[in-house]
Amino acid sequence: MTKELKKVLLEATHEAGGIILSYFGGTFDIDHKEGINNLVTEVDKLAEAKIIEIITKAFPDHSIIGEETGMNVQVSDYQWIIDPIDGTVNFAHGIPLCCVSIGLTYKGSVLMGAVYNPMMNEFFYAEKGKGATLNGQPIHVSKKSDFKTAFLVTGFPYKWPETSLEHPVMVFERMVLQGLPIRRLGSAAIDLCWVACGRFDGFWEYNLSAWDVAAGYLMVLEAGGTITDFEGKIGNVFDKQTLATNGLIHKDILRVIRNTPGAE
Repeated sequence: MTKELKKVLLEATHEAGGIILSYFGGTFDIDHKEGINNLVTEVDKLAEAKIIEIITKAFPDHSIIGEETGMNVQVSDYQWIIDPIDGTVNFAHGIPLCCVSIGLTYKGSVLMGAVYNPMMNEFFYAEKGKGATLNGQPIHVSKKSDFKTAFLVTGFPYKWPETSLEHPVMVFERMVLQGLPIRRLGSAAIDLCWVACGRFDGFWEYNLSAWDVAAGYLMVLEAGGTITDFEGKIGNVFDKQTLATNGLIHKDILRVIRNTPGAE
């Protein structure tokens, strides 16, 4: 069963990546979801349709959550969580920082995940208990333990709800005032994978959806990293707070996010 699941996951990810690559830099229809800058393209829909076609052909009784099509009504221990293009705004503007992201959960726990950026020819894969790879080679989080020299990445929501949480820009300001280099790539799935392979030491973001993080979540854990919410509690891919690090700087970045004593 595991072999067949992996085969379908890899096939669906590669096929969707091929669709993305074939349209990249070309012309295609662009529409808007909630908010003028929350884009969806015809390529998102084509890629998601291909992914669902491949999955349902092999496993018609499995549950699927897709960013563009929503959730099907199947009741199953297996659930596929799909983002056909994570980083749609980048894709729509010809920026090659975007990817297919597919996570597979079993009874609520992420079992496998794949993230594929066809423009950069980077294919990340993780399987629970078996590690994470980039183009077939094992990857690991960084060994950076000095927070003062940490290299971080983050993202910002298009809309910020009225909640008791601080606006993300305020947390970002505190990080910047630490003198830390921080990037904003526009794809949470890539952010997480780049933490997993040691390019970044940590990543945080508010209000992400399960399809943004499902595959990358497992990638970080299997590469030896740590993921929690902003209270330091271990959660799941449906949480709205995501902090992923190499583990060594986790407490430091938590203190800055929460603005608690001891933050450097």
